[in-house]
Amino acid sequence: MIARIIIDLLFAVGIFFIFSGIVGMIRMPDTFCRLQSSTNIITMGGLPILLGAAIYGFYIGNTIIGVKSLVIALFILLTNPAASHAMTKAAYLSKADMINKDKCDDYGRDIDE
Repeated sequence: MIARIIIDLLFAVGIFFIFSGIVGMIRMPDTFCRLQSSTNIITMGGLPILLGAAIYGFYIGNTIIGVKSLVIALFILLTNPAASHAMTKAAYLSKADMINKDKCDDYGRDIDE
């Protein structure tokens, strides 16, 4: 009973972050803010759902579901920061529009043009 409540709470948290990330992608003003929202969708939305699936797999006695969910979560934790950094760098180098360029552009000073 308690395991089922924990699973449902993890799914609810994941779904909440997925929906809030989608709203962020729709409402954010520029490419870089949208990239941050899309990264949060997979990290903060996908990981609780995967943890809930892992708990569910172990709870019903199917360890393969639990192990696969944990492995996928580990791969997301390892690859998501590098992928989001690469996408952001590519957007910056392709001169994507940035809101308030004069406020803070610490990355631009490191690039030789």
